[in-house]
Amino acid sequence: MEFITAKPEHLQEIWRITKEAKAQLKRLGLDQWQSGYPSEEIWAQDIREEAAWLAVEDSKVLGAFAFQTTPDVSYGEIEGEWLTDGAYASMHRVCVSDDSKGKGIAGRMFRHGFSMAEELGFHSVRIDTHPGNLPMQRALKKAGFIPCGSIFLKGGCEDGAERIAFEKTL
Repeated sequence: MEFITAKPEHLQEIWRITKEAKAQLKRLGLDQWQSGYPSEEIWAQDIREEAAWLAVEDSKVLGAFAFQTTPDVSYGEIEGEWLTDGAYASMHRVCVSDDSKGKGIAGRMFRHGFSMAEELGFHSVRIDTHPGNLPMQRALKKAGFIPCGSIFLKGGCEDGAERIAFEKTL
């Protein structure tokens, strides 16, 4: 498996995987990603900013995630405490295609994010998920993320929604 920066020609495949993830969250009875986020336009912006990454094997896209190096406005206030102060990288919109689930793809994507963060001089990676998204919480803990408390999303169609904040020190 290799990791590549997504290009405009990958947008439809990313969107297909995102829709599969949205359907899974809905089956779990969660409101996460059910009100328009993430949208195809958000992924297109990630691609333009070279922040969208793909896990690819034999030319097949297995998963996608956004990797960001600028502060996340939603992470400015936390009910709890981050593990570190200062600059951090963050991962968002982590999703794996339905036919690749259970094969360790998410863990490998997390490890790739950790490697990118280290190469850029960051000492931690942050991420968040819905309090009811137990599959993602298990994947995050398995990857070494530590739950730090609750944050509330700022902006967009999920404004005010509670998320569990996680951080992994590198």
